[in-house]
Amino acid sequence: MRLRAVRPNPAGLAIVHEPGSATLRRPRAEESLDPIELERFERTVLPHMRAAYNLARWLARSDHDAEDVVQEACLRAFRFFGGFRGGDAKAWLLTIVRNTSYSAWHRVGTAGTTVPLDEDTPDVEDGAPGPEDLLLQKASGQEVREALDALPVEFREVVVLRELEGLSYKEIAEVTQLPIGTVMSRLARARARLRRELRERLQRGPS
Repeated sequence: MRLRAVRPNPAGLAIVHEPGSATLRRPRAEESLDPIELERFERTVLPHMRAAYNLARWLARSDHDAEDVVQEACLRAFRFFGGFRGGDAKAWLLTIVRNTSYSAWHRVGTAGTTVPLDEDTPDVEDGAPGPEDLLLQKASGQEVREALDALPVEFREVVVLRELEGLSYKEIAEVTQLPIGTVMSRLARARARLRRELRERLQRGPS
């Protein structure tokens, strides 16, 4: 996926996405942290720019909106970096990206599709492959992406964080600000919903 460059913002901080790279342009001098803190900020944030954009893109379902979210999230991270005292930088940044995404929805009066969730009754998955699993193995990458994109946002975000970004349950709990038990329950339900979406698409065949 080619990620378009993000326009510089008024504070002078811009994130540029190109194939195989991510660049954080330095802010104007009057907006800057001291040089040591600025260097620490870049070391902390730059390695996780792809993950930040990936999460924003799956939440927003739009390249343009994802760019805006990442831009604003990095500005927030920059402004409040003085309060970051180490720890899991990726989870810290993704938390800001997620919160920025939800704030953007609220500002324009929209939100991702939601579903009622019974968090106290986690699904139990049978590890033995069955006929359905063999069918799903035939799904193409495009079909998987479309099925994931069709999930409600609560399901989509945990699948992206776990399966695409490789976060642990504890890290997902930190990003989503949910109890670990809720994360595990939601992820089980998300996987079941994703399988159902894929099965239905495969059974319908090419449109």
